[in-house]
Amino acid sequence: MDKRNLALLNDFYEYTMASGFTAAGLSDRIAYFDIFFREVPDGGGYVIAAGLDEIANYVKDFHFDESDIEYLRDQKCFSEEWLKSLEDFRFTGDIWAVPEGTVVFPGEPLLTVRARTVEAQILETFLLLCINHQSLIATKSNRIVRAAQGRPVMEFGARRAHGASAAYYGARASYIAGCAGTSCTLTGKDYDIPALGTMAHSWVQIFDDEYTAFKTYCEQYPQNACLLIDTYDVLNSGLPNAMRAFKEVLWPMGVHKCSVRIDSGDLAYLTRRTREILDENGLQECKIVISNALDEYLITDLIAQGGCVDSFGVGERLITAKSDPILGGVYKLAAIEDADGVVHPRIKISENVIKITTPHFKKIYRLYDKETGKAIADQICVYDETIDESQPLTIFDQHNPWKRKTIENFTARELMVQVFKNGKLVYDLPDMKQIREYCRKEVDTLWDEVKRFENPHGYYVDLSQKLYDIKTELLYEGSNHKE
Repeated sequence: MDKRNLALLNDFYEYTMASGFTAAGLSDRIAYFDIFFREVPDGGGYVIAAGLDEIANYVKDFHFDESDIEYLRDQKCFSEEWLKSLEDFRFTGDIWAVPEGTVVFPGEPLLTVRARTVEAQILETFLLLCINHQSLIATKSNRIVRAAQGRPVMEFGARRAHGASAAYYGARASYIAGCAGTSCTLTGKDYDIPALGTMAHSWVQIFDDEYTAFKTYCEQYPQNACLLIDTYDVLNSGLPNAMRAFKEVLWPMGVHKCSVRIDSGDLAYLTRRTREILDENGLQECKIVISNALDEYLITDLIAQGGCVDSFGVGERLITAKSDPILGGVYKLAAIEDADGVVHPRIKISENVIKITTPHFKKIYRLYDKETGKAIADQICVYDETIDESQPLTIFDQHNPWKRKTIENFTARELMVQVFKNGKLVYDLPDMKQIREYCRKEVDTLWDEVKRFENPHGYYVDLSQKLYDIKTELLYEGSNHKE
């Protein structure tokens, strides 16, 4: 969306490290970095990966403008050698990632960069902000969509988003995760997503009376007449005037498709009573739309209380992921590669167990039960490992390795795909409808217990025996550095 060159949209330390690597003679060392997260927002069971499209467009055009280089030069802390190298700086490495819409879990690499140290380091901030934001909004949106139990959810959050890019890309992420459309017209235009909207209270207030406001709207938009009925009084004013407008304007045209929206008040009671009155007056085809600071919990309660709702407009709590607004994805070194092409694992050790990284250049397999098609577990392996589906496979809890299970009659699918090879985009980016359908199928492979909002079943993400042994050996050594 932003037409500016974004090479400097970065944490400043990326440049100090990159320049320092150059001065230390390490700029061309091949490094492997992983993006992963440690905890699922809202205590949920899974995350939906998103943001790869924005990353692909950023990386393939990455360069420094003359003004960018001059700005860095003015900081008086970078070597001239490094600054000169920025004149023709391009990404020349490799990137693997899970496709957008993939269901992912803590500790799994969502994206892996293999590149010269200076290139891999400089990409960190932008890659993280794309994945952290869009995966967060996709995950929140999917929770809200599932709470609606098949009723359409419209993303209405642009005006409450944290800036233009958050509104634009947040709307995109929400559509991936199952929202029916968005109020953000630019996102609708650029990504071929349905752009949706009704009216504001100001429409009603501008006119001298409520009925004239409704009548005029129906005359102008007879095929999409959704009237906001809570400006003054839902049951005693808004609804009667809406029904009158429908009957006097739409019915003579042969149009019976219409809807009313309620944006305030006791929504469970008001929607039940509205449905009763509409039906009593022959408006059985009229739909009821509600909005007003909704989220998955309020929608669940509303349905449980017998609210009569046909679709939801969800804004601020979706577009900001208000209840847990941070995914917390990190970008960590996993390995280096020597001049002979040998990959050497690296690990970060911490007294906080959750912050210990899983070393090496890795791949992820998802294991499915052949009979049910449901996902059994994921196994993270070293890059050169394969899984033989014809043989029983023993998986184990990486934190409690004595907990082991042997599975048979399964299929294994490798999750990550190559996106860049030698700096060239080699992945055909799917369109939005393909990503959305892929996401739907991904969620359908999960057991209902994993999809619970409260206390979901913990999905198993295990390490292969080879990777577990490598990690254990590095932990015992206590350091990556060998004399």
